[in-house]
Amino acid sequence: MTGIFWWVIFPYLTATIMIVGLLYRYAFRQLSWAAPSTEFFEKRWLRIGSPLFHWGIVFAFIGHVMGMIVPKGFYDFLGVSDHLYHVGAIVGGGIAGLMVVAGLVILLIRKMVFDPVRVHATFADFFSIVALLIVAGSGTFMSIIYNTAVTAYEYRDTIGPWFRSLFILQPQYQLMESVPLIFKLHVISAFGLIASIPFTRLVHFYSLPVTYPSRAPQQYRSRSGYKRKG
Repeated sequence: MTGIFWWVIFPYLTATIMIVGLLYRYAFRQLSWAAPSTEFFEKRWLRIGSPLFHWGIVFAFIGHVMGMIVPKGFYDFLGVSDHLYHVGAIVGGGIAGLMVVAGLVILLIRKMVFDPVRVHATFADFFSIVALLIVAGSGTFMSIIYNTAVTAYEYRDTIGPWFRSLFILQPQYQLMESVPLIFKLHVISAFGLIASIPFTRLVHFYSLPVTYPSRAPQQYRSRSGYKRKG
């Protein structure tokens, strides 16, 4: 029964919360959809932490697609050996994970150290960073430590097929029974993070800047340079 909850009910429950939450926020709180910039309050740490985090997320997403969505048989068809795949996953996943973790740590310290940033930060802001750190930290640990010091776990035979089975509404929850605990915790925390997206500024992940190139530039005027007429 426990396995059915975590590997059948919980994923669909978190996905439902995310979808309903996104629809509600878009319909009734659309002005809060974007993540307000705090660059005016502090630039140096933001210019380091933000690119590390965002590029790391992009690379991590690509890695997850390659490992979870693309079946193992496809790599066998291309002649990619298991050893070569795992070496690439350890190196690529490790670098992407370190980028995400480093970026998040910098952004978290920035929110805690600089008063103007901390004052404008909400509980949801801190929660999202900590939640992301848990997910990214466990994933980085699996890529660098577990897969090298313990064993190169073949998640493409268990987690991958289970994850794909969710999309066809035929969840093979039995595949998750033999999965190492650290991998299970990573998956559960990731789905928990998914459920929290509509209630945090992570919602801007779903904003595609398709109109950005044609948008008129914003103009700012310095208060010190303003001269009163008369």
